[in-house]
Amino acid sequence: MANINTYMTQHHRSCDHLLVEAEGPLAEGNWAEFSHAWSQFEAETLHHFDLEEEILFPEFEAQTGMTSGPTMVMRQEHAQVRSLFEQMQQAISEQATERAMGIVESTMLLIQQHNMKEEQILYPMSDAHLANGQEIVAQMEAKPNASAS
Repeated sequence: MANINTYMTQHHRSCDHLLVEAEGPLAEGNWAEFSHAWSQFEAETLHHFDLEEEILFPEFEAQTGMTSGPTMVMRQEHAQVRSLFEQMQQAISEQATERAMGIVESTMLLIQQHNMKEEQILYPMSDAHLANGQEIVAQMEAKPNASAS
């Protein structure tokens, strides 16, 4: 079984792939395909956030006592991404290509920076300091994706 860093980094890569997959249809002006691809990316990303906010972060905070450290910053960044998701829904409904492309670019940049912090700081700290890392990974693997449509 993977450790927290490996498991969550692999999940980042899955989300990254879905975002890249959404770019092509947008560039081609295929709104139906883009909307579907974006929805898949959004659902998987929100599922990833749920894994962190409902399982990993509470366990990290409980075991380390750090509640205003890295998990607080990650939650704030999750809120920023969710805001971009809301903006994208409006851009899709209006088929606003330039705005949608800007939101894709902003999302990509924000998520790349966010993932780097998690993969270089939070996940290694979690593996180093959480006594039940394997159990946490098992809980995350078992959690259904409530965001999937």
